[in-house]
Amino acid sequence: MPVYEFYCPTCNTIYNFFSRSVNTDKVPACPHCKTLKLQRRMSVFSVISPNRSEMEDNPLPMDESRMGKALEMLGREIEKTNEDDPKHAAGIMREFSKAAGFNPTPEMEEALGRMERGEDPEVIEAEMGDMLDGNDLFSLKSAGGTKNRQSTARVDETLYDL
Repeated sequence: MPVYEFYCPTCNTIYNFFSRSVNTDKVPACPHCKTLKLQRRMSVFSVISPNRSEMEDNPLPMDESRMGKALEMLGREIEKTNEDDPKHAAGIMREFSKAAGFNPTPEMEEALGRMERGEDPEVIEAEMGDMLDGNDLFSLKSAGGTKNRQSTARVDETLYDL
């Protein structure tokens, strides 16, 4: 029996809804403000993490359909990839991040720019390795390009019926 997560932009809150069957089409009203504009979220319950606080500090408020389309695009592009062309690889990374709603960090932006200028990725990694070793090379962005409000949303721990 699935639990679906929905984000309410009006309340800036994430709600969990229990369904007695698989129901990917139904969108409930917000339990608090009753708006019908809830947005389905990708659930993070399936992410395996040794430390629960890590997941709470780094929620993944992605749009599931947007991510699916971005992954499909990435799969098509990877088939055409020339491994010896850093410009092409950087272009694919930019297209994927844009399609998925990710914004490169300044460090990643610098690395992508260098790849687009034709620099060898191994040289870039050797020179920037410490800066690129972190997991946060991309951040989520909203349609306007500013910080996504969902990343700071309150989480309502109540389990509502769908």
